[in-house]
Amino acid sequence: MQYKGYVHPGFSAVAAEFIGQIPEDGRSGAALAVYYQGKSVVDIWAGKRDKAGNPWLEDTLALSFSTTKGVASVMLHMLVDRGLIEYDKPVAFYWPEFKGAGKGEITIRHLLCHQSGLYNIRSMIEDAMHMLDWEHMIDSLEKSAPSHRPGTRHGYHGLTYGWLLGEVMSRVTGKSFSELLFELLVLPLGLDGMFVGLPEEQMSRRAILTAYAEESRPPSERSQRRRPSLIRQAQGQLIKNAFRIMGADPKGFAAGLAPRGIGRFSFNDPRVVQSCIPAANGMFTARSLARMYGAIAEGGELDGVRILSPQRIREMAEIQSRRVDLVVPLPMHWRLGFHRVFTTGPRTPDAFGHFGWGGSGAWCDPSRRLGGGFTVNSSGGTSPFGDTRIARLNGAIIRCAEQLEGKRGPFRNIITDRFYDLVN
Repeated sequence: MQYKGYVHPGFSAVAAEFIGQIPEDGRSGAALAVYYQGKSVVDIWAGKRDKAGNPWLEDTLALSFSTTKGVASVMLHMLVDRGLIEYDKPVAFYWPEFKGAGKGEITIRHLLCHQSGLYNIRSMIEDAMHMLDWEHMIDSLEKSAPSHRPGTRHGYHGLTYGWLLGEVMSRVTGKSFSELLFELLVLPLGLDGMFVGLPEEQMSRRAILTAYAEESRPPSERSQRRRPSLIRQAQGQLIKNAFRIMGADPKGFAAGLAPRGIGRFSFNDPRVVQSCIPAANGMFTARSLARMYGAIAEGGELDGVRILSPQRIREMAEIQSRRVDLVVPLPMHWRLGFHRVFTTGPRTPDAFGHFGWGGSGAWCDPSRRLGGGFTVNSSGGTSPFGDTRIARLNGAIIRCAEQLEGKRGPFRNIITDRFYDLVN
């Protein structure tokens, strides 16, 4: 298989890792983009974008699940920079109807750190298709009580995160999430593919996810009464045992990530793709994700366009918690809306971003001046934060950057000093 696009000679190992990851099954494809020291050094794509075997193109969009949370978080931090939102103000200050059912002390910081206790979507809605209705979700959140006292614990808000942040942003600006996304990021950075709620005229650009049906299935009496097979029951028990070994409750995983009817819900369904689910259905090009994070890696400015202040980036990057999550049994080292960056090899204490269920992900490392984005339509695992593919790509990206610098040990310190000179 051959890739198309551009690769700086110093990052050829990244291209080799990328191309080796794409199954030659006639329906799988991916794209990868990397910014280093403010320049595009990798911008490649390969494979197929649907079951018909149509090629992945330069402008192909892929639904990227929780990678969307990173974009939503950047938008909120931009509004903090503009003085419209404060981290430690109660959410109800901006959204008065929110304060009922014991939510009056929940702050914006609690939302960003997954500490508000509002992760249990399974108890909020009767069917996953309700996620297509923004007003229904806002009403459900207003009526819901937190699962624990805010700030005392954290449970990954796998689906509710986007509506929580999105409604706050809408309240302070009077604009919809999609309007804000265009105004804050797409227009100033000149992004070629960043949507949450894909417009009809862009539908022809999308890749079809290989793990999902073309459309969601309606509920039926038969499907509701069907008992799981013995194999399914055994698999479920293995998962439960694994959670218990790690000291986690599998019920928390289901509460945060599996609303009723999710088994019938398809992220290929045009109704899903065109709705606004800001925690889970962003449609991106890898190029747009990398450019956004590349700007953050440069202290908030790229090609003369500033999206964030250096001070804001420093606050975004601060680790808020290293504890194991109530929903995801991994220490994610939560920042303000972002998590740690996994690699195969190099340590990344200064890196942060957000990965997604199907394998996508995007991140930055200001200390190395790196930003990257990966989009894909074939699922490689069942983790909410992707699988080993992006970790292997990230490891290759960092090793190439360090080899280019030619100073494996001092390199990080030199660039870190430059970054903290900017923010202090």
